[in-house]
Amino acid sequence: MPENPTPPADAGAPGGTAPRPPRTNLVVGVLALAGIVVSLMQTLVIPLIPELPELLDASPSDTTWAVTATLLAGAVVTPVTGRLGDMYGKRRMLLISLVMLVAGSAVGGLSDSLAPMVAGRALQGLAAGVVPLGISIMRDELPAERLGAATALMSASLGVGGALGLPAAAFLAERADWHVLFWTAAGLGAVATALVAMCVPESAVRTGGRFDVVGAVGLSTALVCLLLAISKGADWGWTSGLTGGLFAVSALALVVWGRWELRTERPLVDLRTTARRQVLLTNAASAVFGFSMFAMSLLLPQLLQLPKATGYGLGRSMMTVGLVMAPSGLVMMAMAPLSARISKTAGPKVTLMLGATVVTVGYGLNIVLMSAVWQLVLVSSVIGAGIGLAYGAMPALVMAAVPVSETAAANSLNTLMRSIGTSISSAVAGVALAQLTITYGSVTLPSQDGFRVVMAIGAGAALIALVLAAFLPGRPAPAAPEQAQGRAERRPAAV
Repeated sequence: MPENPTPPADAGAPGGTAPRPPRTNLVVGVLALAGIVVSLMQTLVIPLIPELPELLDASPSDTTWAVTATLLAGAVVTPVTGRLGDMYGKRRMLLISLVMLVAGSAVGGLSDSLAPMVAGRALQGLAAGVVPLGISIMRDELPAERLGAATALMSASLGVGGALGLPAAAFLAERADWHVLFWTAAGLGAVATALVAMCVPESAVRTGGRFDVVGAVGLSTALVCLLLAISKGADWGWTSGLTGGLFAVSALALVVWGRWELRTERPLVDLRTTARRQVLLTNAASAVFGFSMFAMSLLLPQLLQLPKATGYGLGRSMMTVGLVMAPSGLVMMAMAPLSARISKTAGPKVTLMLGATVVTVGYGLNIVLMSAVWQLVLVSSVIGAGIGLAYGAMPALVMAAVPVSETAAANSLNTLMRSIGTSISSAVAGVALAQLTITYGSVTLPSQDGFRVVMAIGAGAALIALVLAAFLPGRPAPAAPEQAQGRAERRPAAV
């Protein structure tokens, strides 16, 4: 089915000047809210993790599936919803994703055992495509002068929701029945769904065609095997046959999938577009930044909660952990307009490099500043500022190099790369902290040197992102011809 855009909104405007689309701020606010609500799912169960074995009457290793299920579901669904959004409507797929979030939250709220909890968390993971879909809707609907700041805010919502959700989840977990966490998430999801239905228009930019079922199955197989091996490798053993077999199946599936995608007429992922230098390097940098962002989320809560008797732990509660992490989310949000301004004047490449530099400085500070709460607040805020700058630049880099008809698929792949980076970060940090330990009473705990090693790895990852960004074009590469046409034919953001 060919694209069927509506006529240009400025067709009858005097002097050919396009009128300012109405309700632009409302559309941006609603989409950003939806992104924040979805990203809350990353931290929803963190306050419950120590208690899940008792709450669900299951072993500690089994209850980790409450986290792993969300990760796997999100990885599988993100590229699929992106392509379906390009084909059949981005708003439609956004609403379906939010409905899955509400359904998963309700299932979690009704759970008292492991199986329904894992099912609910998997349904919540099916909403992972909301942020890239929101960015793609913004590209189709917003005027050019608003697009940079809006997409930067939407991109940063991935970190904002996670950072702000932790103190809220800790507060509820300490003062109410744990099921309230999930019912609160369901309520927020329902509000976001209603607002999107009422305020966000459906894009007229469509690609049509037949969905690549074989490509979706192949990519899903590769991702599930890869992420399952990464997330469970520490439990199963990194040298075990199961872990090695999953890595091998993932590699083989990727090879077969790649050959299929290059030969099929309408692939799930256009590998030729993805191989463009600007897209390829931006996606690689996204994975590295996902690594850096999650490393901070792994380290600081442990430092805050370890006993003071260790000599470096601060002996604080989960509520304090949330309050320490919350400023980083606010800083990410504040960086969105600054990121857009820098990208407009100097190019998104410069913004991405600046973000990588700030993150490197933040981890460097963390190596020497970890003995007081205010120091960790400072460190998390500095790292959050760098991530906010970088995340704001990434959609601009990706969208400048892909046709408008592939916006959602390209943004979804970029988001997927961040998720892969966070998974690798968890595995690497877990290995490092498990190797460098101390004995506290009868318990083995990560040592201070272990934390410093992971911080150094986080700084090194940010430096790698800086090097990758240095090889990007100085200014966004010219978009494909379809992009200019799609921009001209885009309708205003009216309801």
